[in-house]
Amino acid sequence: MVTGGAGFLGSFVCEELVAHGVPADHIFVPRRAAYDLTHESAVQRLYDAANPDVVIHLAAEVGGIGANLAAPGRFFYANLAMGLHLIEGARIRAIKKFVQIGTICSYPKLTPVPFREEDLWAGYPEETNGPYGIAKKSLLAMCQAYRQQYGLNAIYLLPVNLYGPRDNFELATCHVIPAMIRKCIEAKERGEARIVCWGDGTPTREFLYVEDAAKGIVAALARYDGADPVNLGSGREIVLRDLVGLIARLVGFGGKIAWDVSKPNGQPRRCLEVSRARKRFGFVARTDLEAGLRATIDWYLSDGRSSDS
Repeated sequence: MVTGGAGFLGSFVCEELVAHGVPADHIFVPRRAAYDLTHESAVQRLYDAANPDVVIHLAAEVGGIGANLAAPGRFFYANLAMGLHLIEGARIRAIKKFVQIGTICSYPKLTPVPFREEDLWAGYPEETNGPYGIAKKSLLAMCQAYRQQYGLNAIYLLPVNLYGPRDNFELATCHVIPAMIRKCIEAKERGEARIVCWGDGTPTREFLYVEDAAKGIVAALARYDGADPVNLGSGREIVLRDLVGLIARLVGFGGKIAWDVSKPNGQPRRCLEVSRARKRFGFVARTDLEAGLRATIDWYLSDGRSSDS
């Protein structure tokens, strides 16, 4: 069972499972219209319908800084409730393996770079997405506690910021790469002289191409059975000013890039230490950022804009 399997990351995870020999009709993907996972009764119905051996829990309520600031309570409740009910259901039904996907937003605001898994509990997350990060980090504690008390084989993975084809490009809720791609493309098409970005452009971010993330998750499913959380990333960071400049060049937007310093920057730096994933289950990210951005832009121009509102 792959919660969120019809979404951005989940669709690639399902394809990767099939590529590794799992028949497509053996993968159960619940849809929100039928199963609201924030409700315990819906999760019980889901387990009855799917009767899974393995659960990969990808479903989440996510968004950029603006979305987190607008709905911190909802982001906390929804993400904690979904994981809480699913992990408890996995215990009751003696699921063979539970894969919980965490978030890089769980790391403390001023985590030393590169982020090491041992630093997860060294402080409070960056304030703009703190409730979301705390909710997801609580599920790590639950997975470890259930492993200790009940023997549940639950693993916890921490993907860094994802990007790629099929991402969300809705400006009100999307993350930085799809937002900048859309803004640059639309400004170019309208002949506008500039685009405006949040913050001052000085923070750094690390990005992981979605197909690489899917490969890492399936590799961990197959080869990792430990209690320790594991980072999934490329191990390479880029300054946001440079990222936006790269996207503008790839799109062909030659206008000015202005920065709205009245808006928050978010976490100052973000870059992962990724050796644990390599050592524990052989995962190394393969996709170069520029190549991944080109593929993402091409998808948006050919397929992505049909879903714009």
